[in-house]
Amino acid sequence: MTESRKIAPWLKAALEFGPLILFFLVFMRFRDQTVSLAGRDYSGFILATLVFVPVLALSTLALWRLTGRLSPMQIATLVLVVVFGGLSVWLNDPKFFKMKPTIIYLIFAGLLGTSLALRRNWLELVLSEALPMNAEGWRILTLRMALLFLCLAAANEAVWRLMSETAWVNFKTFGLPAIMVVFFIANARLFERHAQPRDGE
Repeated sequence: MTESRKIAPWLKAALEFGPLILFFLVFMRFRDQTVSLAGRDYSGFILATLVFVPVLALSTLALWRLTGRLSPMQIATLVLVVVFGGLSVWLNDPKFFKMKPTIIYLIFAGLLGTSLALRRNWLELVLSEALPMNAEGWRILTLRMALLFLCLAAANEAVWRLMSETAWVNFKTFGLPAIMVVFFIANARLFERHAQPRDGE
């Protein structure tokens, strides 16, 4: 098994969030324009997607080379971004890329629900280093995260189908990460109540 290596927090954050910020900036710059590439006309959204897909692939590769590991969430996200982002660019249709978060969240909700049914702590395998907790804590957090992902999938569908393209880009770039941060802050009491000592403590 490859040993996990630590990297500077700012570099990790830049590699994880940089592609999303770049997507936002390109979209905002070209959202009202049509861009011609290789004889085809693309909207600003498709252009931003075209930039985002390879940049995310390169940043994910850099994370793997620097840290020696990738989480299942990072791998699944990269695969779905390449597939659905590629479909959006190839077919010149933004809806495939907009559906991607819905599919990701439904997959994660399904995996967490399955882990609960099988009485397995799959979430612990991903987050145990950052959040050492007992089995009951992981059971509660798994249930809450499964419900969160179902709600996020529904929210993404509502936003991209009922609101403007700019509203969806803002929701994806800022809304979804903010919801995840608020979720973990709201569960601080759970982490404290079910905390276990870290290795070496």
